[in-house]
Amino acid sequence: MTEVTIIGAGVAGLCVARALLDRGADVVLVDRHADAGPHACSWWAGGMLAPFCEGESAEEPVVRLGCEAADWWNAKTNAVYRCGSLVVSPARDKSDLVRFARRTTGYREVTGAEIANLEPDLGDRFAKGLFFETECHLTPRLALARLRASILVDGAQFVQDDADPDEYAQRGLTIDCRGFQARANLPDLRGVKGEMLVLSCPDVTLSRPIRMLHPRVPIYLVPRGDGIFMLGATMIEGHAGKHVTARALLELLSAAYALNPAFGEAEVLEIGVDSRPAFPDNLPRIRRVGNLIRANGLFRHGFLLAPAMARMVTELIFDNKTPEVMDETAA
Repeated sequence: MTEVTIIGAGVAGLCVARALLDRGADVVLVDRHADAGPHACSWWAGGMLAPFCEGESAEEPVVRLGCEAADWWNAKTNAVYRCGSLVVSPARDKSDLVRFARRTTGYREVTGAEIANLEPDLGDRFAKGLFFETECHLTPRLALARLRASILVDGAQFVQDDADPDEYAQRGLTIDCRGFQARANLPDLRGVKGEMLVLSCPDVTLSRPIRMLHPRVPIYLVPRGDGIFMLGATMIEGHAGKHVTARALLELLSAAYALNPAFGEAEVLEIGVDSRPAFPDNLPRIRRVGNLIRANGLFRHGFLLAPAMARMVTELIFDNKTPEVMDETAA
C-alpha cells in the first residue's frame, strides 16, 4: 500500500487526502491545528463553484478545471446547492455588465422581470443581469467538516504537529498543502488579502450567489440559509493583517445596502481577513523534488480548483502522469 503524509488540513490537503484514499493509499494528515477554524483561508471562503463567472478575470484553466468541482463536492460531501449564480449591476454601471458578459460564457441574459422572478427580494432594482444557470455553491465550513469526517472514517490518521515537510519527506512520500504558510519554501508565492463579513439579515431571502458589479467595489453575496450571508469583495496584494480595514468595511456594507436596503439593518456576526496563496499568474502549481510534492497557489479558487489539484497529485503518484500544472523549472 502506498503511504503518503499530507502536511496541511485546509481545503487543498483534505481534497488530496480524499483522492488518495479513494485510490487505496495509506494517508497521514498533519496540521498544527486540531481542527478547522478561522486560521485557515478556506474557513472564510465564499464557496462559489462558479467557473464561468471566474472566467471574467481568471485564465482558461481555472474555468475548465473548475468545471470538475461541483460534481466532486456533491459526491464527497452532499453539500452542493445547484441554483446557479446571478450577476447584476446598477443602471449607471451597465457598461460593467456588458464587459462581464463579453469576458465570460455559460450564461443567459435576463430581464428585470426575470431577475425579480429568480430573486423576489431584489425587486425591480436591476433592469438586466446574467444568469449562470449551471453554477453552484456550497457552505464551506459544512463541506470541510463532512470531508474531514469521511477521511477519518475511511482510515486516515490525523497528527497535530507544526510540521516541517522536508523532515517528513526524509521518511517517505510527503505532500505540502500548507497554502500561504509554505511561503518560506516557495519564494514566488505571495499573499492576496481577502476581507469578508458574515451577516444576519432575516428580512432578505436569496437562493443563489449574487455578484453586483461596480467599478470600485464589485461584491459577492452568498446565502448560507436562515438569513445568514457571506459578503466579500476586496483583494489587496500583500500579507493580510489581523483586522479588516475601515475602508473595506464601509465599501462592503454600502454595496450590500445598494443591493437591498434591508442589509442596512443586518447584524454583523463575523469579520474575516485571510491571505490567499498565489503565484504571479494566479494559477496553481505542483512541484516535486524527490519524496516531496508541493501543491499550492489556489489563489481565491480554493474550493473550485482543489478537486482538480487533488486529482492531478493522485495521478502523479499512482499513474506517473505529469500534471497539467506541473512546474518542473522550480525546486
